[in-house]
Amino acid sequence: MQKSRWRIFHACISLLLLAPLASNAELVKLDILNVESPYFDGRAFGDVGPYEMITARATIAVDPGHRLNAGIVDIDLAPTNRDGRVQATMDVAILRPVDLSKGSGRLFYEVLNRGDKISFILMNDAPWDGYYRGLDAGNGHLMNEGYTIVWSGWQGDMTSGENRMALQAPVAEGITGQVRDEFIFYHDYNPFVATLSYPAASLDTESPTLTVRARQTDPRVTPDDMRFEFFESPRAGIAPYTDRQIVIHRPAGFDAGAIYEFIYEARDPVVMGLAFASVRDLISFLRNDTEDAHGIKNPLLLEGSPAVDYAYGHGISQSGRFVRDFLYQGFNEDEQGRMVFDGLLPDVAGSRKTWTNVRFSQPGMYSQEHEAHLQPGDQFPFTYGVMTDELTGSTDGILKRCLETDTCPKIMHTDTASEFWQARASLVMTDTNGNDIELPENVRAYLMASTPHSEGFGEEPYETSYCQNLANPLQNGGPMRALLNALHLWVSEDVDPPDSEWPSRADGTLVSREQLADDFPTIPGASFPDALNGLRVTDYGALPPREGASYPVFVPTVDADGNELAGIRLPTVSAPLATYTGWNLAREGFAEGSLCSVIGSTLPFAGTRAERAAASDPRPSIAERYSTHDEYVKQIRHAAERLVEKRLLLEDDIEVYVEFARQQDLGL
Repeated sequence: MQKSRWRIFHACISLLLLAPLASNAELVKLDILNVESPYFDGRAFGDVGPYEMITARATIAVDPGHRLNAGIVDIDLAPTNRDGRVQATMDVAILRPVDLSKGSGRLFYEVLNRGDKISFILMNDAPWDGYYRGLDAGNGHLMNEGYTIVWSGWQGDMTSGENRMALQAPVAEGITGQVRDEFIFYHDYNPFVATLSYPAASLDTESPTLTVRARQTDPRVTPDDMRFEFFESPRAGIAPYTDRQIVIHRPAGFDAGAIYEFIYEARDPVVMGLAFASVRDLISFLRNDTEDAHGIKNPLLLEGSPAVDYAYGHGISQSGRFVRDFLYQGFNEDEQGRMVFDGLLPDVAGSRKTWTNVRFSQPGMYSQEHEAHLQPGDQFPFTYGVMTDELTGSTDGILKRCLETDTCPKIMHTDTASEFWQARASLVMTDTNGNDIELPENVRAYLMASTPHSEGFGEEPYETSYCQNLANPLQNGGPMRALLNALHLWVSEDVDPPDSEWPSRADGTLVSREQLADDFPTIPGASFPDALNGLRVTDYGALPPREGASYPVFVPTVDADGNELAGIRLPTVSAPLATYTGWNLAREGFAEGSLCSVIGSTLPFAGTRAERAAASDPRPSIAERYSTHDEYVKQIRHAAERLVEKRLLLEDDIEVYVEFARQQDLGL
């Protein structure tokens, strides 16, 4: 009843304000390109029924003089329309109930990861390869809950196609500047063509510098047998040499993990900060406006009013960093002063942001211990509340701007074990002296204990050609669905969410890598990492960047098996078949011993006591842990039920874990 009264009131107000809303809309045009109805082959979802997919192109027109846009880098150098506004165009996809009246009034916006839709892998347990073939509904959770799901292209340095969505943003033509590109090939082909982030200002090969080093901590060198030239195009009708590709002739003595650094004068930077404005203006339009400036109706109208009561934003990895940066840079306020998202779920972002709203941005890159270690975007502030960086004297916080305008959403920050090793996740809840801090009242943080950066549900451990250990297959979809439900109750009914589940210095569950090395079990055939992806105060005005003082970075402690103690422990961690870590190590030939990707490790238990003794493995075997297969299933069920009690798992997901456990071959 309350929702109905709200919609009637909103409809009345919308009718009264229809003309000004249309004329003031920053999303000036929404071209509907296609409507596929029903979608998912007509599959019906709970009481909501079938869904339809709307694909569109949206154009925003941004006032460069508005206070909320003035911080967009190079917006003053971008071309403008006849009204003096800067335009950008984005791909848009809207998955909505065919009968919008059966929806829940909730909008779920996924920030795309490099143009791809991947949130269904978590929220709907969809298979990882689903997005290559098109959207896979998975278990249908978001649709069963009545969400309208929205995506839009935001990355302005890529093109649309093959299910990938992009933003067409203007460039600041004629602007030049130094750019640093880094390449690791992970193969032995020689020579090799490398694509530059931006076009070179000149094809002169004397001014750029090319260096190589085996590890990121090694000195940069220029061997006599290493050289480069701009790629000569074999295609007719175009310039004989391209300004976006170079041919690197690789030197002897360096393996496939070697780091090649190319510093060159580039031209025509994309006004990439419009990415944030595009998301802001699209969501604001869908929430508040009835039509665009050309009279095209909002596709989410119900009885003449937008059918969006609440809007939630979700991002995974790169897009999780985007969510934090979107909030940090003040874009959760639209140009009418309204809040854009009621709740945000930045997932597996660690303490990082993106390198988007800068000249010569590289938003697709991200720092790891070996790869792109000096990639910008990871500097202070790290946490949500406002605090002072004791190393630089700067005072800042992710929430600083939204606190000033009363536009801060509710936030659930989630990380896996991998982010503590590769993304300095500990800095989310420690100060720059390494002490615990309290999160603001509107923020919760959750560690998904002993899980990797991202996986699909039900996968088995798998081997790669470049990492030493089997990959960690654990997936966090169950807790993520529960947290999304809790976020909605927090926003809509002010129901307190589950307490943060995060390791701390005070209780000894957050320690230095060196301390963990002493406590980690000695597992046959497994080496412990010699390093993690640390962070120093960095001067990015120098090329290559100059590093200064170190920030304290910590990792979670583990139990006797090597599985993490703090955080949300999945049933498969509470009743394990292996040691599951957030780290893996590179094989010989690939910068051996450096942290390898973000896939984590699976270090299986021995099957029997005898096998364990023969291998000198200190961890109890599977047969010693579970007398029968039924006993294993029972422990999985109990662990799932405990999570339900804490509101960290939905009741329906108990049987998902139980059925998965039944299918496991324990060799008993």
